[in-house]
Amino acid sequence: MTPPETPPHPPQPPQPTGRRCVCPGSYDPVTNGHVDVVTRAAALFDEVVVAILHNPAKQGAFTVPERIGLIEDAVGHLGNVRVGAWADTLVVDVCREVGAGSMVKGLRSGTDYAYELPMAHMNRHLSGVETLFLAADPTLTHVSSSLVKEVVRYGGDVAGLVPDAVLTALHGRIGRDRG
Repeated sequence: MTPPETPPHPPQPPQPTGRRCVCPGSYDPVTNGHVDVVTRAAALFDEVVVAILHNPAKQGAFTVPERIGLIEDAVGHLGNVRVGAWADTLVVDVCREVGAGSMVKGLRSGTDYAYELPMAHMNRHLSGVETLFLAADPTLTHVSSSLVKEVVRYGGDVAGLVPDAVLTALHGRIGRDRG
């Protein structure tokens, strides 16, 4: 008689030297919802790596260096946050590279949860990296980068939904002259 097979265990996450997490996203552009999640993650972890994940074949509203600058401007007051960019890679590989055993993502709704949960399971299966979900600030659940860009494109006001530097950059890049 052979012993029953034991189920496979997910790979062990990287062994970070401190409690470090990754907050992944495209951040095109960073919104106050993003800033809220990064700020809250910074209170929970020793270090937060804001990972801009991008596809060089796709053109965003802002270049990667512009996104880095806008994020650094928005969270520069947090001493334990750094910003970096990675192209054409899995977020778990970014976690491995920076020595993070966790990633933190914000959830605005059940739709976000339904989208993010299978990815969290796959990321844990691939690498052992855990995904932690933070509920969005209720005043920001309607805010997304794509919606912000669309509203600005058609002359709407997104003040209070994005950092001031982002608002200025959006108006310079895609805003309509309402005069």
